[in-house]
Amino acid sequence: MNYVTEQILGSLRDARIRKGFSQRELSARSGVPQSHISKIESGNVDLRMSSLIALARVLDLELFVAPRKTVPAIKSIIRSSNATHNNGLSDESEPMSPAYQLEEYDDD
Repeated sequence: MNYVTEQILGSLRDARIRKGFSQRELSARSGVPQSHISKIESGNVDLRMSSLIALARVLDLELFVAPRKTVPAIKSIIRSSNATHNNGLSDESEPMSPAYQLEEYDDD
């Protein structure tokens, strides 16, 4: 499993826990079978886009594709928004991070 996939799976699991959902409750709300959620969270199955979208919607997460050069600005906006809403800390008093981030490349 690659690093980006691990970040996405970890973010889904963390969001489910923050919402206080069991895998079974997330399954009921998203329509994704509980056994599949378990396999997704453990990295034992490839995450299909349809499952990712269904889970993200229930977990109040937003998915989007952005040009690489805009990633620093997007990260800044997310950090600023988190700081405004909860002093930049999650429920566990740790800094929030994006679900994944791209490696820094110089396209010039």
